[in-house]
Amino acid sequence: MPEFTGLKLLLEKYFPQRFSELQIEQFEKAFQAYLFWNPQINVISRKDIDNLAERHFLHALGGLTAIEFAPETRVMDVGTGGGFPGIPLAIAFPEVQFHLVDSIAKKIKVVENIVQECGLGNVSFSVQRAEQVKGEFDFVTGRAVTRVEEIAHWVKRKIHCRNQNSLRNGMLYLKGGEADELLAEAKKIAPQSRLFPLGDHFTEAFFSSKFLVHIPFCK
Repeated sequence: MPEFTGLKLLLEKYFPQRFSELQIEQFEKAFQAYLFWNPQINVISRKDIDNLAERHFLHALGGLTAIEFAPETRVMDVGTGGGFPGIPLAIAFPEVQFHLVDSIAKKIKVVENIVQECGLGNVSFSVQRAEQVKGEFDFVTGRAVTRVEEIAHWVKRKIHCRNQNSLRNGMLYLKGGEADELLAEAKKIAPQSRLFPLGDHFTEAFFSSKFLVHIPFCK
């Protein structure tokens, strides 16, 4: 069974002095909650639960390698499953509003319980498909939900172009694969798209072929 110590060491290694004591406590509560819930409602592969710290929490925080969201930024996390990357990002950015969406009710049940356990007042959630969600957002996040082109089609009209962040509003999508293929697919949607290789920041072998894809929908 994985222990929170492993995640704490990763947070200290890659984000020294980035998180407050309260945030570290929230990470620990979330970590323990996933260990409690996963045997009941499988939101992480049981074969992969030993990699909870590296392949789920740290991967979810890959967005921090490219952007520090401005306060009051609004983010929708599509196909959140049990809350990745949304919950770790919500802990990291307490002044940012996150809406976590998944079409499977039992997964949102896990999200609801972990949000309550961690006291995350900046998180809302709904059992919906992304295209059914009402409202506008500055960014949409996701983690290997489907092909980049397909998720972009779902969410493009939900992006509000006020551009208060260092990256232009649009998608921030965690995806593995071949860099050239990913970038070519993203550039079909928006020519200004770019890749942020997570392996440039995280030394674990898992991240060698993992990327944060930024697709701007706003000029």
